[in-house]
Amino acid sequence: MPAVKAQLKHLRIAPRKVRLVADAIRRKDVTDAIQILSFLPKRASLPMKKLLQSAEANAKHNFHMEDAHLYVSEIRVDEGPVLKRYSPRAMGRATLIRKKTSHITLVLEERRTAKKPQVQMSASKKNKTPKTPIVTEEVKEINKKKITLNPISSL
Repeated sequence: MPAVKAQLKHLRIAPRKVRLVADAIRRKDVTDAIQILSFLPKRASLPMKKLLQSAEANAKHNFHMEDAHLYVSEIRVDEGPVLKRYSPRAMGRATLIRKKTSHITLVLEERRTAKKPQVQMSASKKNKTPKTPIVTEEVKEINKKKITLNPISSL
């Protein structure tokens, strides 16, 4: 069962913010993940959705996988290169502004649900009625104590 891998590099959103979106879709089915990303109010959700749809299309076209069985098996957000810019400050100074980028790696796999073997019951077991549990005097006393004890009244 091959894994389908898709990458998005140099996304101009900080990795810390992208990881919030990535955690929302990790180990979800592809259709569920697309629904989540459609309604998530984060800036990283649109590029992540496009990446997921691209990986899904690759899985269908290149590997002939069914989209009903696909799920996000791994999603990793790494740091990309940092763009360094300067902002002017008072008294001729300048401060550094670090514009961070992200690299996203998405891996889709096909979830195969194994069919559970059907167990055939014999004719003699089908006709038997289930046994009723035997309740002893000790069990009856314990049940009475449980019912009569009220944690609020003991205050």
